[in-house]
Amino acid sequence: MRFGQDLQFEEIAVDLPYDFEMLRRDAAREGKQFVERLHAEWESGRQRFTGVHEALVAARVNGDLAGIGGLTVDPGMTSAMRMRRFYIRPSHRRHGIGRQLTMTLLSRSIANGTIVTVNTDDAGAALFWETLGFQFDPKAGRTHRLRWQGQEAVGSTD
Repeated sequence: MRFGQDLQFEEIAVDLPYDFEMLRRDAAREGKQFVERLHAEWESGRQRFTGVHEALVAARVNGDLAGIGGLTVDPGMTSAMRMRRFYIRPSHRRHGIGRQLTMTLLSRSIANGTIVTVNTDDAGAALFWETLGFQFDPKAGRTHRLRWQGQEAVGSTD
């Protein structure tokens, strides 16, 4: 974060943010389809991040929508959680917002030792997750995983 910037997180429960269209446009320019999937799944009611420990959280910098990210039960491993639909707008990257959004989601209420997975096909995103402690572990439906240990993520391959 740059000095003088106000970073706030808001849990999304009823409607996607009023300015969500900016995220959709930025993601589409980058060829990222998962933001469009988030919109379609939310609108259809298919995914609302309402399960136990699930959440969809928006990050705002000085009131501007900077990013969004969700945490759900992993569909391939129901004892694990999955980071999904995680997107930081290009103009807000490299300021620690993604890291803080990740920690906000992880520190909500999941127990120490919980496995958290992510699936990415983007080298930059893979590097981001790896700097947070996720380890490359390609298995059905995921590319990375970590074992959550409170404020500190500890990678695990078990």
